[in-house]
Order: sequence, then C-alpha cells, then structure tokens
Amino acid sequence: MNWEQLLSLKRQGDTHKRIRKEQDETRLGFEVDYDRIIFSAAFRSLQDKTQVVPLSKTDFVHTRLTHSLEVSVVGRSLGRIAGKKILQKYPHLKEVHGYHFNDMGAIVAAAALAHDIGNPPFGHSGEKAIGEYFKTGKGKKYQSVLSKKEYQDIIDFEGNANGFKLLTASKEGVQGGLRLSYATLGAFMKYPKESLPIKPNKHIATKKFGFFQSEKSFFKEVAEELGLPYTTIGKEHCYARHPLTYLVEAADDICYTLIDFEDGINLGLVSEDFALEYLIKLVKDSINIKKYNGLIYKEDRLSYLRALAINTLINDAIAVFIKNEEAILNGSFETALLDKSKYKAQISDIIKLSVEKVYQSQEVIEKEIAGYKIISDILEVYTEALLQKKDGRASNYDNLILHTLPAFYKKTDISVYDILLNTCCYVASLSDSAAILLHKKIRGVEI
Repeated sequence: MNWEQLLSLKRQGDTHKRIRKEQDETRLGFEVDYDRIIFSAAFRSLQDKTQVVPLSKTDFVHTRLTHSLEVSVVGRSLGRIAGKKILQKYPHLKEVHGYHFNDMGAIVAAAALAHDIGNPPFGHSGEKAIGEYFKTGKGKKYQSVLSKKEYQDIIDFEGNANGFKLLTASKEGVQGGLRLSYATLGAFMKYPKESLPIKPNKHIATKKFGFFQSEKSFFKEVAEELGLPYTTIGKEHCYARHPLTYLVEAADDICYTLIDFEDGINLGLVSEDFALEYLIKLVKDSINIKKYNGLIYKEDRLSYLRALAINTLINDAIAVFIKNEEAILNGSFETALLDKSKYKAQISDIIKLSVEKVYQSQEVIEKEIAGYKIISDILEVYTEALLQKKDGRASNYDNLILHTLPAFYKKTDISVYDILLNTCCYVASLSDSAAILLHKKIRGVEI
C-alpha cells in the first residue's frame, strides 16, 4: 500500500480525480465527510442508543452519541500526530501532492465519528437479538430461501456492515449515500471481509465482517481504489485494512476502556478506591501528585486521571503504529495497536473489572433481556407483513403495519434477502426509546 493512494479524495460517482493541491483549504474534502456524518439522521439517533447501560436515566452515562464524539476527538489527535510523522518519513506527500498532517487527523476523526453509526438499539445485545431471531427464532424458516452468505449476513447481523451500508447505499434520488471520500470509508472499514468464511485466520481484520452481500461490489470498488491488497482464503478474498483503521480502532479502544470504566464509577458499580488503584497504575509516570491531592471532588479526580490516561495511551498507540508502519502497510500487522501496548496489563485489568462490575451488572442484564424481546417481536411483525405483501397475501393488519414503515423500507418488489436485510436495518436504525414505543404500539399497549 502507498500513502498517496490511501489518502484518496475520490467520492462515489466521481468521473475525475480529485487533486489534494486543488482542495479548498477552508473546507477540505475530508472535513466535509465529518460534516455530512454529523448532520445525518443516522448519527442523530445515536443520542438515544445504549453505550453501556440501556435506558439509563442519569445524565452522566454515555450514549452512543457522546461516545462517538469522544472517540472522534481522540481519533483526530491520533491522526494528526501520526500524520506529522508520516509526512516526515515521506516528504513527497506534502511537497509534491500537497497533503498536510491535519488531513490524516480529519480522516480518522470522520471515520471515528461514524464508527458506531450502524449499531442497533440496546447495545451489542441488539446485534445478537437480530441475529438470534433468524438463527433460533421464528425467522429461521427463511434459511431455505437464502444463499449461505445471505443467511450468514442476517444471523450474524453486524453493526459495522450496517454502518457501511448506511454511509454508502443509494436510494431513489440519493446516489452513493453520504458520498464520503474513499479514504474516510477505508479508515471506517474495520473488518474488510464478507460474512463467510467465519474468522479464517488470526488477523484482527477477520474477527468480524464489514459488509453485507448487498454492498459487496461497492466495497470492492473502494478497496481497489485505495490499493488495499487481499489474500485468498479458499475462493474468498479478504482485504487488508486501511492503515488509518488501526488509529480509529485505537481511539475506540482507549475511550471504551477508560470511559465505560468511569461510567461504572459514577453509577456506583465500581468503587472509587478501585478507580484510583487501576488508573494511577496507568498514569504513574505523568501524574502530578500535588495537583491530584489538591482536587476535592471525586468527579474532578476522575476527570484528571482519565485525561492523563487518554494522553498516555494516545502516545503509546502512536509509538506502536510508527514502529510497525511497514507491517501495517503490507497488511501483515495482525493485532490492534493496544494489544502491543506497554500498558496492556493495566488495560486488561480495567476491562476485566468493567466486565465484572458494569457489563454484567444486574441492571444491564435485565434491560438487555427486555431488548431481546422487543427486537424479536418487531422483526416478526414486519418481516411477516412485508413477505405476505410480496406474495400477494397481505391481510388488512399487514397493510396497516406497513403504513408505519418509512417509504424506503416498504419495498416488496425486491428479493427476499433484501426485504429481510432492509427490515433488520430498519430495526437497527431505531433508538432505544423508539423501539420501546413501537413495541408497545404493535402489542396494543399504547395508542
């Protein structure tokens, strides 16, 4: 891979090459990506989607929206620092092509902003609930009419693949979705493979999948434009990651490691004593003890430690990225940056405590159980109505149900796979509160 190709400003539908030196410096193309994402309806819905605790009534617990904004800020710093070092190593990128270190910061910030945009309501349990409906629930009956890859797409419904679909899928009158630059789409593509085969090797890029069959051809176009190499696994192709994806992933890892932990402390699920013990181990080389001891309130102490920890992990992730840049560029770097961190033991301790005290707390588990039921019921009603309509057997109830769908999701003159996937994507688009309200209405509990 080479950086000039990886930093492509091309957008879907372009008929000519976009030259970096010809860009308007007051509103760079990569910055336009950020703007388009933040003004999109899919991004706005993240304000009412679970990050850790579903349906939390407290104002200091993060939603997917606040988490995404914070990941974007961390990602921007990572991209700028890495960009500065990359331009020092490859000066022709600036001297000949006109790239600046802020370009990398803008790309990573935009991709990081969008990294959770395809996630369903109720956190990661929402993804599992969609898949389980088709794998073990009433939706299993559709297996016989789908190809193996189509069926795998929905039984292993993946927020990353849905995010790529949201960002790129064309609709009537809107070609190319948000029409983001290919560089930003490349950085967003955390798992550049399709749903089958499942984890064919130990490379982190194959841990999950990054696109549905419906977006396969465009995914390939983006990957080839960016020059992402691929390896052949049987008859399948798995593309290498865009190098900046490692920075997007690091930003996410840094934020959920530290900030989910902080949420657990603020909720009283993790004691402050634990926080002090775990976080101070992470920042012992940079902490100003006098300043720390002068902080009176718990929130200020936590904020100080968190800020130091984020800065520590940013610098460490950059060191790993630059040290392994050659392996990253040839697609052979197999792990997340933080897996090579010199603070890996401290990070693992924090995550282990978060899993025990926060992710598996009674409050979280009870609300995730409710989310399973809500998602399953909604999927059943809408898939039945749509497929009955497709077969010309829709009941009056089915027709009433279909009236509640946005126009794009009402289409039945398409394949069964597209109907089922669109329904999954509709459910995934719902916020936590919207899913609850819709469930009450279809059950006749609320009118």
